[in-house]
Amino acid sequence: MSTSILRHASASAGILTAFAVVGTALLAATYLVTRPIIAETEKQAKLALIGQILPATLYDNDLLKDAALLPPAGELGNSEPTPVYRAVKEGKPSAAVLEVIAPDGYSGKIRMIVAIKADGEVSGVRVVTHNETPGLGDYIEIAKNSWIRIFEGKSLSKYADQDWKVKKDGGKFEHMAGATVTPRAVVRAVHRSLTYFAANQDRIFSLPAETEEQAK
Repeated sequence: MSTSILRHASASAGILTAFAVVGTALLAATYLVTRPIIAETEKQAKLALIGQILPATLYDNDLLKDAALLPPAGELGNSEPTPVYRAVKEGKPSAAVLEVIAPDGYSGKIRMIVAIKADGEVSGVRVVTHNETPGLGDYIEIAKNSWIRIFEGKSLSKYADQDWKVKKDGGKFEHMAGATVTPRAVVRAVHRSLTYFAANQDRIFSLPAETEEQAK
């Protein structure tokens, strides 16, 4: 191979390396610039969803700053630590928002957030993600149906354990005909959430503040 060819190959390799370095630098710079924007967008989206089930009149603290990490718990359907958002009013615990998974949906896991007041009453429930059958199971979404609001005001003191079922199973909760599996899974998950909260309320509000980002 001639010297000129070697020089040409070497120059081409150098150019490619330079492009790679510049490209990597640009990607890194873009990430650093957009990361705060993405984080803020995610924060606002999470607060907006929580705002649907937890009235602002119930707290005067920063929910995200006062979040804590809960250890894995079968009642919540979580296999890894998950955040709990704690509401405090005038220095006193007023409510908590739990991230919950119903593992037994028709098409897999149904991820939800459940807001529970300090007195054990459900403030609200929202489905975050699911893979249920369109037109049937997707009526658990607030944007498509108001069914999910059926839990508001419910508590363990108002409903006995046997009541926490869909009516088809002898419980108190309505469901859409032909789509029993999905609401059954959601009702069970909300019931388990209330049971977990009742047993762990003091612990939830005594945990040190620590978000997922801080734990990484």
